Amino acid sequence: MPILPLILSLFIGIPLLEIYLLIEVGDVIGAFPTIIAVVFTAVLGVSLIRIQGFSTLQKAQMSMDQGRLPATEMFEGMLLLFAAICLLIPGFFTDTVGFLLLIPPLRVLLATRLLGSASVKARFHSAGNSFYEGEYEDLTPGQQNNIIEGTVESENDKK
Repeated sequence: MPILPLILSLFIGIPLLEIYLLIEVGDVIGAFPTIIAVVFTAVLGVSLIRIQGFSTLQKAQMSMDQGRLPATEMFEGMLLLFAAICLLIPGFFTDTVGFLLLIPPLRVLLATRLLGSASVKARFHSAGNSFYEGEYEDLTPGQQNNIIEGTVESENDKK
């Protein structure tokens, strides 16, 4: 599916859904309680995001201290940012999406899936430094096409 129609339908569809839900909830509980509910969910959501953001930052620092790349934590941070945006947008649908992203197991699952779909696997081979342990000839013909051989020269060597 082309991306432009999808983005256009989201920009039109989500506000229409939010307006519809605000009108329906306002009919049931009244206008003033609806406004209070929208403001309350935004304030509550931002305070929860602050707490979980610090927790995610601590997990990322622990990963780096252990010598691991904090990729999952970085994706969790992006999801928390998206949750904050959803919670600050007035409406019940976006608040629901934002609060769902505040559930840590669900957020970790989404971050892991996003990381798996976004990961790029590349192998580099150069003289002296190799991410592939072994000889070039040990690779299958398909793997040999994925290797880029080269040398590195620093600016200091040119002088």
